[in-house]
Amino acid sequence: MSRLLNYKYSWAILTALFIALVYTSSFFDYRIDLTAEKRFSINSSTKKLFNQVDDVVKVQVFLTGDLPADYKKLSLATKDFLEEMKQVSNHKIEISFEKPGDDLKDDTTKGMLYDSLARLGVVFERSEVSEKSNEKETNQLIIPAALVSYKDKRPIAVDLRSSKKVYKQYNVINDNPQEDVEATRNAAEALLEFKFANAIDKLTRTTVPVIAYTIGNGEPIDKTVNDLGESLRTEYKLGIFDLKAAYPDPSKINALLIVKPTTPFSDEDKLKLDQYVMNGGKIIWCIDKLHAELDSLMRSKSDYVAYDRGLNIDDLLFKYGVRINGDLLQDLSCAKLPLVVGYNPDKSPRMQRVPWPYYPLLASTNNNPISKNLDKVLPIFPSSIDTVKAEGINKTILLASDTNSRVLGSPALVSVNSVKTEEDFRSFTRSYVPVAVLLEGKFRSLFANRLTNVVTDSVEKATGKPYLSIGNLESKQIVMSDADMVTNAISETTGPLSMGELPFDSYRFANREFLLNCVDYLVSNNGIFQTRNKEFTLRLLDKKKVEAERTEWQFINIVAPIALLILIGMILQWIRKRKYAL
Repeated sequence: MSRLLNYKYSWAILTALFIALVYTSSFFDYRIDLTAEKRFSINSSTKKLFNQVDDVVKVQVFLTGDLPADYKKLSLATKDFLEEMKQVSNHKIEISFEKPGDDLKDDTTKGMLYDSLARLGVVFERSEVSEKSNEKETNQLIIPAALVSYKDKRPIAVDLRSSKKVYKQYNVINDNPQEDVEATRNAAEALLEFKFANAIDKLTRTTVPVIAYTIGNGEPIDKTVNDLGESLRTEYKLGIFDLKAAYPDPSKINALLIVKPTTPFSDEDKLKLDQYVMNGGKIIWCIDKLHAELDSLMRSKSDYVAYDRGLNIDDLLFKYGVRINGDLLQDLSCAKLPLVVGYNPDKSPRMQRVPWPYYPLLASTNNNPISKNLDKVLPIFPSSIDTVKAEGINKTILLASDTNSRVLGSPALVSVNSVKTEEDFRSFTRSYVPVAVLLEGKFRSLFANRLTNVVTDSVEKATGKPYLSIGNLESKQIVMSDADMVTNAISETTGPLSMGELPFDSYRFANREFLLNCVDYLVSNNGIFQTRNKEFTLRLLDKKKVEAERTEWQFINIVAPIALLILIGMILQWIRKRKYAL
């Protein structure tokens, strides 16, 4: 090495070797993710997904152009992630950033284009930016979405925003929540892998899971389940199954959905569901144990007692590991309900939105992949759930109330003004009361050692399989103690609303996303769902400290390095002159 450095053209040779090394390295793609949360790593399940992709997947990202700072950061994060995904997939992904309609002059044509994109699920957002310098307000259309296309299949829209809104700390009684925009966008970045991998999986899968909506016990089949049907129909094969007519077959039905039954289940009904579970079938239970409806309260114009529906499924659910209690859950962190608080001089009613503790806002209390990174979920008159001992069953709380909760025991009195005094406020002492629970494992039959040979023979004759007292396959169930989380209200002017949307309110809670996540978790076996567990830590600077010490840090970051370089140059020049001076 020393001989090479003494050679006349040594620096030319070293330069050539360096250029050759850089050129050779361009043929290799290798990165080391040094972040604690593996921000720039692709999950192994996502990598496996591309083994079933035999054609190019096209991704059109509409979040581009002149964007606000928070959306600009999300756009760059999306670009970085898709580029990494392109490398992992061996260039099976084509990426383009474009704003639809920019080349169209005609507003009518542009409107038709936007309507067609909206029907595909593309979301639009209006952003109003105020400029203090010239006192102007800019109204900007932002499209925080992407469209994923594969072969000739219907494209799937990806909402790049997070459904979880992060709020700054506030007093739930006196303060209005303020969104922490930076934290919300950061949550959106953490979900990019799941959203794109999930879309590609749905486009490339060879079989579509079958979801059956169960009827036979007074379940609604009217417009109150309109959004549920439309949401599931776009991603699964959705059908109706009459429990009174036959035994559900888990080889044909991937999951049963039981929503708001109002009449009791017979022992035969429970046996059919029990054997479906024993053979590996999955069920989502959406149960209103008590009859408590807002319409009943408004019609009576006074307090009324919420009564037990007598559904006769307590023993079945208890055997599987949960108990839905006969009570009503309240929390001070709740949605607001429009109520008549007085009358105007012209005798027209004066409406005001008031906190309604019977509509507590629910969230995840752990890192389960179903409800993590979701916005609040809105129930209506929910009950509390207790988990009970069930051998071999793992239980996970999916949704729970906040830290200022209470339960009203049965008989539960429903009142417009249930919180009147300071003493009432002090009674909200419970925290994180469960409302939705996931059960996983090999379940044990409620009817073990209780059936005659005649009944077990009839089960085998009807199903073609012997009666099982213990499940022969791993199964999963999700139990919700409120059915209205998955139903929708109906507006007299616009018709059916979305799940999680209240009348006279433009905000939509994350009920739809929660339901779809529940279904996806039960019927998917590809491991992609685990990417929902990604979480990016938001490491922000202390803004007050930055502002107070601004000049000092500017000097350290700008002036000090330049001064140091000049000083080092002067020292080296002095050493050189001293060394080679005659």
